[in-house]
Amino acid sequence: MRPRDLVYVWQIPVRLTHWIVALAIAVLVATGIYIGNPYLRGGNFLMLYMREWHLVFAIVLLCAVVWRVVWLFVGNQWSSWRGFVPFATAGWLDRSVQTLLWYMFLRRRSPDEVGHNPLAAMAYIGVYGLLAVEIFTGFAMNSLPWGGWWSTAFGWIFLLVPINDVRLVHHLVMWLLLGFLVHHIYSAILMDTEERSGIVSSIVTGYKSILRHP
Repeated sequence: MRPRDLVYVWQIPVRLTHWIVALAIAVLVATGIYIGNPYLRGGNFLMLYMREWHLVFAIVLLCAVVWRVVWLFVGNQWSSWRGFVPFATAGWLDRSVQTLLWYMFLRRRSPDEVGHNPLAAMAYIGVYGLLAVEIFTGFAMNSLPWGGWWSTAFGWIFLLVPINDVRLVHHLVMWLLLGFLVHHIYSAILMDTEERSGIVSSIVTGYKSILRHP
C-alpha cells in the first residue's frame, strides 16, 4: 500500500463559509417555500415572521459569498482563484480530461488531486453564480414593499426583467441549487470511497489523506 500524508487543505474560513452557506440555504428554502405557498395556519404574523427570517439569512448568505470571494485572493493554494479559473494552473486541460474520463467510467481510478478537481472547481463557479442570481433577485423583490435605498440598489432589475419573471427565476434557481446539493453529497461520498482521502471529514477537520509521490 502506498504511503499517505495528512495535508491541511481547507482552512478555517473555507470550512466556516461552507457550513454557513449550507445553513443559510436550508433556512432560505424552508422559509421561501412557505412565502410562496403558505401551508401553515398563522395568518399575517407567521408570514411576517417567515419573511423576516428569509431576509436575515439572505444577508447572511450575501456576507458568506462575499467573504469566500475575498478568500480567493488571500487563502492558501487550494482556496486560490487559480484553482477555479480554467487554464490558470499548469496541466489544467489534461487533468480535466482525465477527470472526465473517470466520471464516464473510461478510467479505472480518479486522478490524484489535493484540492478540487478542475471539473468540480468549475461547478462551484456555476453554483456561486446561481447564488448571486438568488441574492439579486431576492433583494429586488424585497425592495418592492420597502422602497428607499432598497429600490435604488436593486429596483433597476425590474427595468430589465418583469417582476413575474424575476420571481420565476428566483424560484427555479432554488430548485437548481437543491439539485446540486443532491449531486454534491453523492459525489463527495463517491470520491471519499474511491480515493480514501477523507473528503467528507476534511470539511470538518481541514485535513485530507493524500497519496505520497516521489
